[in-house]
Amino acid sequence: MIDAPSFYEAVGGQDTFVRLVDRFYDGVATDPVLRAMYPADLGPARERMTAFLAQYWGGPRRYSELRGHPRLRMRHATFRMDEDTRDRWVRHMRAAVKDLRLSADPRGAVVGLP
Repeated sequence: MIDAPSFYEAVGGQDTFVRLVDRFYDGVATDPVLRAMYPADLGPARERMTAFLAQYWGGPRRYSELRGHPRLRMRHATFRMDEDTRDRWVRHMRAAVKDLRLSADPRGAVVGLP
């Protein structure tokens, strides 16, 4: 029996997640609310998010190897998160997903796009 490919594999593997995160952080870099939450160098955040999303969607376990358990609440507890912040984050992620030009099914799995 042949296993179905993971979502990670189905959408193109590491290269796809690098492109997704690069596009997302390109948007964050121009957003005054979200940009203020990051240090001057967005590189480490890009690397962490790429590793996290790749692992979450069935790719290599690099994030856990480097950072341990994700503990997302704890890692983000110091940031002011409200509906506006959430909406900005989602808007940039949706734009990044759209730019990947994935088929409808994988896009919907990422952020509930139709």
